[in-house]
Amino acid sequence: MEVKINETLIMLDCGDITLEDTAVIVNAANEHLAGGAGVDGAIHSAGGPAIMDQCRKIGGCPTGQAVITTGGMLRAGYVIHTVGPVYRDGKNGEAELLQNAYHNSLKLALQNHLQSISFPAISTGVYGYPKDKAAHIALKTCIDFARTNTGIHLIRHILFDRRTYEVYFDELKKLL
Repeated sequence: MEVKINETLIMLDCGDITLEDTAVIVNAANEHLAGGAGVDGAIHSAGGPAIMDQCRKIGGCPTGQAVITTGGMLRAGYVIHTVGPVYRDGKNGEAELLQNAYHNSLKLALQNHLQSISFPAISTGVYGYPKDKAAHIALKTCIDFARTNTGIHLIRHILFDRRTYEVYFDELKKLL
């Protein structure tokens, strides 16, 4: 599914984010930028040691913030590492932190003149964020950003499995 908001095409797709050829892919990182499981582990594995070398120099990233490194051996030239919140009960600022993770990633891409970006479903794996709530925040943040900013022409949401894709698809229909 795709939708055009001003100059920006927002797309949903099922797949492997490490195979994306957008200018930048987003990594659902941990605060220590230490690599890990899921998307984080896959990106570090596919991208090679240059990504970890730069992560070590940066040192860390607070929840809701974003930092940028090389893409190493990935097709994407850059990786934006952002830290989504661990979901507890939705009453501990999780929504704002997740929104910040998406917004700060988009802002960082724009500041670096990167015109295309691919996101995973941040915080929906081991961090336990309910997929429907995460989809709403992710898509609304990207739509709002596209309405008020120019320069990013393509925002892709690369969803790991069909079930997650369907949740995002349903949420995008509701938001439009």
